[in-house]
Amino acid sequence: MDAIFELDFDALIVGGGIAGLQAALDLADQDYQVAVVEKDTSIGGKMIRLSKVFPTLDCSSCITTPKMAAAAHHENITIFTYCDLKSLQRDGRVLTASITQRPRYVDPDKCIGCRLCEYNCPVYVADKEEGGFSARKAAYIPFSNAIPQIALIDVENCMLCGKCEKVCPTQAVDYFQEPENFTIRAKTAVLATGFELTPVENKQQYGNGEIPNVITSLQMERLLAPHGPYNRVLRPADGMEPDAIAFIQCAGSRDKSMGISYCSRVCCMYAIKQAMLLSGSLPLADITIYYMDIRAFGKGYEQFYQNAKAMGIEFVKGKVATIDAGENGSVTLRYEDQNGAGVTSANHDMVVLSLGMIPGWNPEGTCPVSTAADRFIHTIRPKIAPTLTDMKGVFVAGAAAGPKDIVDTITEAGAAAMEATKYMATMETARKAVA
Repeated sequence: MDAIFELDFDALIVGGGIAGLQAALDLADQDYQVAVVEKDTSIGGKMIRLSKVFPTLDCSSCITTPKMAAAAHHENITIFTYCDLKSLQRDGRVLTASITQRPRYVDPDKCIGCRLCEYNCPVYVADKEEGGFSARKAAYIPFSNAIPQIALIDVENCMLCGKCEKVCPTQAVDYFQEPENFTIRAKTAVLATGFELTPVENKQQYGNGEIPNVITSLQMERLLAPHGPYNRVLRPADGMEPDAIAFIQCAGSRDKSMGISYCSRVCCMYAIKQAMLLSGSLPLADITIYYMDIRAFGKGYEQFYQNAKAMGIEFVKGKVATIDAGENGSVTLRYEDQNGAGVTSANHDMVVLSLGMIPGWNPEGTCPVSTAADRFIHTIRPKIAPTLTDMKGVFVAGAAAGPKDIVDTITEAGAAAMEATKYMATMETARKAVA
């Protein structure tokens, strides 16, 4: 399918998470025209799905939502959600991005976000936004503070009853909507494609994701969130309030059996954060963190770790070898205690796997930027210019270049915006010199 229209911008931001939003705002505030292309149905990335951030325990939504709103209402920023980047190539001084807009089956120009389609839809589907613990409709808006507030229809589960179309006050529902291709031309680009968590299904020793009451770290974030699926922490398999909760560190990092030999940096700290939040919501629960090494690398992180120990959270130095289902929904861990107890086992009501980071996007075949051995985007001068890629005019920010926390991600996004600004200024000076 040929592109139906072409758009010109000064800068293209690939990814609408916290890194992409920060880079976009920094560029737009300098009066550059910026396009943000996001694969998800809403901007905000992983951060908007979190409960709180470490080490301050500030509300994650309270930090992310204002940036989402600022980007959405900025006169110099245009946001394209639910889009796939098909190619990003350099053509002389111009970068050309080929993008496919996936169909929402709802006209974005007509939808007013009233959610009548959602309220009247009779189909319930497991909600990935809530870790699969609750349900959503087949016609829905992803979450309450999603931007844009535009509904979409899950065609894989829609039974074509027509109720959403009948109740829509603006006739926005379009069952015949098709993908649309368009082209963005820009002077520079920032890759802020983020990360995904290591797939728990690939870890045979930990049950391949099939053991009841063994959940991922992002699922625990939703259980801890004040607007989470249960409004409190409950075991997903039976709704029981857990009395003993375990965190298993390096469940998807520093593990050559999964092809991931690197440390994901943030796993220790987000596990400690979740443990502290659990200690507040379940004050009588026993909380244990099984770890190989505690890596408290940032400002205030060591004190955060010490505070957790002072709260009574138990830290056991030992690598968990296997996980098995126990009696009455419990989970049995078998591990080697490095403090002298040797090989032993323990039972817990619920287990959280601290999964590591893997790249959220593979540029191969799409964009001629190199990747490093860990498959994250390669930076040519990581010590002094961590945002420079080996493609002229293309920069990288946040977890697209490697595992990092939110503080470093926002800082790096600002650096990428600065490099992009400097690049455009240099190109403009060269153009005037030639003219």
